[in-house]
Amino acid sequence: MNLEQSVTLVDYHCWARDRILDAVRPLTHEQYTRDMGNSFRSIRDTLVHIYGADLVWYERWRGGSPRALADPSGFPDVPSLRRAWTDLGRMYREHVEELGEDGISRVLHYHLLNGQPCANAFWEMLQHVVNHGCYHRGQLTTMLRQLGATAPKPMDLIVFYRERQAGAGTVR
Repeated sequence: MNLEQSVTLVDYHCWARDRILDAVRPLTHEQYTRDMGNSFRSIRDTLVHIYGADLVWYERWRGGSPRALADPSGFPDVPSLRRAWTDLGRMYREHVEELGEDGISRVLHYHLLNGQPCANAFWEMLQHVVNHGCYHRGQLTTMLRQLGATAPKPMDLIVFYRERQAGAGTVR
């Protein structure tokens, strides 16, 4: 993987994040926090899980060893989550660009939340972050449909590539 591909993955991850947040925005507070019996209790909890994991990985890339994910109660509504996550997306992109071509393959040593030591190349971790987000965005799409809400616009990687190629919309 090279620098351009890494930046593209960050852009895709942020584009898909915005699509799911746009779909969730019209929900009532009750719908946003309703226990849906999923991996993470509610739509809010699932969204905050993705955001929290993104934040943990960012902190690892910067040399930290976080011990916990974000608390869903800190994000009572979609706008509060969107603000924090948009800022994090900007930091992701800046970090990848700062790494440069050589930094993408650099192996980073970090600790899991339980303290277990690990090491991976940066590009492997970045691919994991994007894949993790895709997995949970699929769960969120199902949860929205279970509520009778409108599903998000397509979030497939190929749709992102097509839209970017056509110059449609912002991809950051």
